[in-house]
Amino acid sequence: LFWKATSVPNFSYMGARLCNYLSHHLTISPQSGNFRQLLLQRCRTEYENRDEATKGDETTRKQFHAFVLFLAELYLNLEIKGTKGQVTRAEILQEGLRELLNSLFSNPVDSNLICAVKLLKLTGSVLEDAWKEKGKNDMEEMIQRIENVVLDANCSRDVKHMLLKLVELRSSNWGRVHGTTPHTEATPENDPNYFMNEPTFYTSDGVPFTAADPDYQEKYQELLEREDLFPYYEENGADMSGHGELYFDEIDDEMDPEIEEAYEKFCLESEHKRKQ
Repeated sequence: LFWKATSVPNFSYMGARLCNYLSHHLTISPQSGNFRQLLLQRCRTEYENRDEATKGDETTRKQFHAFVLFLAELYLNLEIKGTKGQVTRAEILQEGLRELLNSLFSNPVDSNLICAVKLLKLTGSVLEDAWKEKGKNDMEEMIQRIENVVLDANCSRDVKHMLLKLVELRSSNWGRVHGTTPHTEATPENDPNYFMNEPTFYTSDGVPFTAADPDYQEKYQELLEREDLFPYYEENGADMSGHGELYFDEIDDEMDPEIEEAYEKFCLESEHKRKQ
């Protein structure tokens, strides 16, 4: 699952949702740890290589960037239930994302900076809120680093423009609007955060787009259907990367019966929610 989420295009969002589902529905607890503990241990292995990865060759950096964005999706989607039933995010991931941003900005080549922009567009508002609750100014420090990169780093003009647009987004409170109007059901027309938890896809040129981009709505829906159709895997056994790899054939021999049962329940619930 970790490998799929960090190697198959656009699977990080669904992979994070699946990880959250399995962390709450798997009852097995081997000596090596429960599902969430094993997942975080696997993430830690990649995390500890962050400084080397940001200085690596193009292939190494590309793999690392996929991991960074998967970790961002995990932070947004992995729910930790407290003893009193309260639901929180994994604080260890919050701290990890901050250090990953530091590593990316410390090696300001274009691909690292683009990854940092994607990470902050995805999680910036949530991270800033969490840091402010602790009385920290971490986001101010990140914005200062971005401004220093724009002034000093030898990155491309397009990347500098992306960084400036990110600073502008943050200055507008990440596009969030707070008002005193009566509560109404959220729709794309009245809620600027409506698409916040929707996955982000990318064009062949690496340009990100979401459900909120009118120029890509048809393409977005097409990709979303491929992203969310787990029954497609069951029917065709095909990997959505388009290379014709067999997905379930690869994991059938390794999947524990209880994991398989939980996975199937997750698929059914996802399909049910999609049809509602």
